[in-house]
Amino acid sequence: MSEALDWVDTHCHLDAPEFQDTLVQVVARAKSSDVKALLLPAVQISDWEQAKKLAHQYSPQIPGLVYTLGIHPLYINQAQESDIETLKTQIQVSLGDPRFVGIGEIGLDYFVEGLDPKRQEYYFHEQLDLAEEFRLPVILHVRRSQDAILKALRKRKVPGGIAHAFNGSHQQAKQFIELGFKLGFGGAATYDRALQIRRLLAEIPLESIVTETDAPDIPPAWLKEEGGLMNEPALLPRIARQLADIRQMNYREFSNAVWQNAMQALPRWSSLMTSNLNPTLAS
Repeated sequence: MSEALDWVDTHCHLDAPEFQDTLVQVVARAKSSDVKALLLPAVQISDWEQAKKLAHQYSPQIPGLVYTLGIHPLYINQAQESDIETLKTQIQVSLGDPRFVGIGEIGLDYFVEGLDPKRQEYYFHEQLDLAEEFRLPVILHVRRSQDAILKALRKRKVPGGIAHAFNGSHQQAKQFIELGFKLGFGGAATYDRALQIRRLLAEIPLESIVTETDAPDIPPAWLKEEGGLMNEPALLPRIARQLADIRQMNYREFSNAVWQNAMQALPRWSSLMTSNLNPTLAS
């Protein structure tokens, strides 16, 4: 029997439509797989209340289930400028909720066609300003936009966070780390062809790494080969063990390190896990 470890999934869209009919089972499998903490990043205004609801509803199964609020760059076409003021109000209200841990998922995406860069930058910069105002960390979506995001971060005093699904250069990684960010690694690194991601994972400091699934997106390499249906948080331990193997590390050492890194990146998360609050805290 394998040794039980505590794992943390720093990026999982539990509120995704793909999970709607099976969420009870998905959460149960995560619990049985020793995923003790999980971050649900909301991506648009219509998802914010659901993210909060799920974080409280399933906290008995996953004590460290938390959420962030934000407007994702892929959803800017559905957004209105007034959503920024609504987000500010929601942040103010949510500061009293220990399961609210930051702003996200926000960022820039210069890969997907049809997204106006200027419109993306407006929502991203406005949300960074809120992060600075409220001293909250951010969950970053960084796709072919590393330098633009770094430029925006340098203009503000944002208290770090996580650069999700990081796939930049070693130099860019170093710059994110210097700005107080952890880098998220998940299923993409399980592919043999992902040489750049694997090299980066092996070379950057251990204290800069966090684990994630991005479920239901970015499935690990073996999922289709073994007949798996969908990426989900229960797969995090196996993904994380492959990440540890790439670094040639002991699994327990890696588990402990990425847990501490996640809590350091999001201090409100750490406060929740170390407080005397009952995990079944009512919403």
